[in-house]
Amino acid sequence: MLRNFVNQAAAGLRVLLVFTVLLGVVYPLGVWLVSRAPGLQERAEGSIITSDGRAAGSELIGIDPVFAGPPAADPWFHTRPSAGADGPLGPGDPAASGGSNMGAFNPELVTAVRERKAAIAAREGVPPERVPADAVTASASGVDPAISPAYARLQVPRVARNNGLSQDRVRQLVAEHTSGSGIGLPVVTVLPLNLAVRDARGG
Repeated sequence: MLRNFVNQAAAGLRVLLVFTVLLGVVYPLGVWLVSRAPGLQERAEGSIITSDGRAAGSELIGIDPVFAGPPAADPWFHTRPSAGADGPLGPGDPAASGGSNMGAFNPELVTAVRERKAAIAAREGVPPERVPADAVTASASGVDPAISPAYARLQVPRVARNNGLSQDRVRQLVAEHTSGSGIGLPVVTVLPLNLAVRDARGG
């Protein structure tokens, strides 16, 4: 009986050690080595965008820029709202990203969309019906890095005015930062666009 117990315990310990080495050392090391392959390394490091030699953010994680002044004086392009934000248009928390899981007719969601639409219309100085859908609806992750060209175009006059740039120049920057989304739809990546706006105005 004791010998049988010892044999079983020894077999269990051997299995534990083998799987610890395989899954705790060999597998992570293998994944890391694959990530070093040419063409994969940049993505494996989080697609970090650098500016002036420092990390400015990720190309894949959109964090809405915070502006403390009056909304009409805001100089930045903004991302989609986050379901986890404090307030209708506050920045999301990438550590706790996610959707609201509310249905389209949920009263709280309907109220939030109306508040977002009113706030964006006031910020951009346009009627609420001109605010595009992606400006008022949060994505599944809440940290989308890109917006639709329609939402970018809506923000052009304000961004141009508050940065001392012509609208044509800002539209050009928007066009330069418009690309395919992977599903055939054009999108505008917000962080590199804001960095380009900052550089165009002279820092």
